[in-house]
Amino acid sequence: MNALVVAVDGPGGSGKSTVSRLLAERIGWAHLDTGAFYRAATLIALEEGIDPHDGLGVLEAISGRRFGQADGVMMLDGRDVSTEIRSEAVTGAVSEVSAHPAVRQAMVALQRAWVQDRAGTVAEGRDIGTVVFPDAHLKVFLTADPVERARRRAGETGADSVLVGEALARRDQIDSTRPTSPLRPADDAVIIDTTGMSIEAVVAEILDHLTPV
Repeated sequence: MNALVVAVDGPGGSGKSTVSRLLAERIGWAHLDTGAFYRAATLIALEEGIDPHDGLGVLEAISGRRFGQADGVMMLDGRDVSTEIRSEAVTGAVSEVSAHPAVRQAMVALQRAWVQDRAGTVAEGRDIGTVVFPDAHLKVFLTADPVERARRRAGETGADSVLVGEALARRDQIDSTRPTSPLRPADDAVIIDTTGMSIEAVVAEILDHLTPV
């Protein structure tokens, strides 16, 4: 892997999406939301009536499909699915779909190929520093107090913060205990608790750790 990568991992509501986009803008690198790939795979499964727990079925459904991403837009077979992949149905099933080892292997291959076409990428997700890009130039793991995470996500979606908190806790449990690529900080990751921090402050702290390339 010769491409330069800053890996930003963390659970939902930790601020990784906003931070990653702003960081990429600041340093003039591309931004990759790997979670959007899994959401697109989940959308395919739901549209084709495949049980999200059926790993082989999901893998067969996504094989040969075209996944692309640019400027925050997720494309599937040339179709903009950026809004659809954020639906309640997709959000409720994406952890099950992304837990399948074969599906993850397929998505990782696509993500690595995407990065190879760019000089530098800020990649966000849940296993970027541990699995997808273990040789990343810098690895960052963002976290935050569960109540704060729920508040942020509720502010984005307009949903009840208590219900959002329960949903985040369920996904945390699934993501952190799955046998393949569990959510955890890389051993050499910079861990930042974003509770009470502004986006600008978080980006500034990451930039302090980013050595010249």
